Amino acid sequence: MGKRRVARELALKFLYQSEFNQDDLETQITQFCERSDTQAEIIEFMRVLVEKVFARAEEVDVLLNKFSDHWALERMSMVDRNILRLGICELAFAKATPPKVAINEAVEIAKKFGTEDSPDFINGILDKVFKETLKGASSPTVD
Repeated sequence: MGKRRVARELALKFLYQSEFNQDDLETQITQFCERSDTQAEIIEFMRVLVEKVFARAEEVDVLLNKFSDHWALERMSMVDRNILRLGICELAFAKATPPKVAINEAVEIAKKFGTEDSPDFINGILDKVFKETLKGASSPTVD
C-alpha cells in the first residue's frame, strides 16, 4: 500500500476520533501523531489533509449537503461522512491530486472501513461533485 493511502487512512481515523473529542485541534493532531508509529512523510501528508478538512469545513459540508441527495450529514455514518470530507477536500482544494485519483482513493478506503454500500455511495457523491462543480472549471483548486 502506498504512503499516501496510509496517510489518507490515518486522516480518516483522526477525523473519526475528533468527532468524539472536543480538545484543541493542534493538541489532538499532536497526540494522534505521537501515538501512530509511522514515517514522517506519511504523518506530514495526513496533517495536510486533516488541516485542510478543518480549514475548509464549511465549504466542504456545503458541497456534501448539495450532492448527497436527501442524506443529511447527521444521518450518514461517521466513516462515510469523513471519507467524503477527505475526498471533497482533495477534489476541490488539493492541487497535487488528480480528481480520478482522489475519487478512487476514497472508494478504496470506503471498501476497507465502510459498509458494503459505502463504496458506491462515496463514488456517486464524489463523482457528482467533480462533474457538476469542478470539471471544466478554469481553476478547480483554490489554494
